[in-house]
Amino acid sequence: MKLNSSFTKFNILAGTTLLLIAAVAIGVTIWKTKTPPSASFPAIDTSQLTPAQQKIVLILKQEFDTQPGGTKYSQGVTEPWCADFASWVYKEANVPFKNPNSGSWRIPGVYTLQEYLQSVGKVRLANSGYTPKVGDLMLYDNPSPFGQHTNIVLKNDNGVITTIGGNEPGGIRVFVHTDPDNAGFIGYGVL
Repeated sequence: MKLNSSFTKFNILAGTTLLLIAAVAIGVTIWKTKTPPSASFPAIDTSQLTPAQQKIVLILKQEFDTQPGGTKYSQGVTEPWCADFASWVYKEANVPFKNPNSGSWRIPGVYTLQEYLQSVGKVRLANSGYTPKVGDLMLYDNPSPFGQHTNIVLKNDNGVITTIGGNEPGGIRVFVHTDPDNAGFIGYGVL
């Protein structure tokens, strides 16, 4: 009986240790990919941006400051809304998408958004060497820490990319990506 009790304690300790190691490994992977969301919208020099990029930055700052709910961007539908948010921002900046299924400006799903961007020649794959610009989209799929997701590039400082996205933890959030080529990163949707 004593041996069995010691063996059980060993199994519990070993299992707990493995879970702790796995949690740390996942945490390090996520930390390397992105920093925690920013509490403020970053300063962006818009003087060298195109009119569409300037409008996108202005809209993104306004939405970040007001933090409305996701149904604002999804025409009242309660659903994961990252692609809705990107669709809405582009529409408001007068560079709307065209949903290949409905013809609407709103593309509610990341997969359909990616298909649309590919059909109009606006996808640059992660390994293409493309340098993202303000207003471009970042596209993700599993096993990305974001899952299937999209967000919008705010700035690119020598490969350190700052994005803003809807339906990120807590609403509309700004993230700084130190390693955008993580597992699950598909590529960019070009403005």
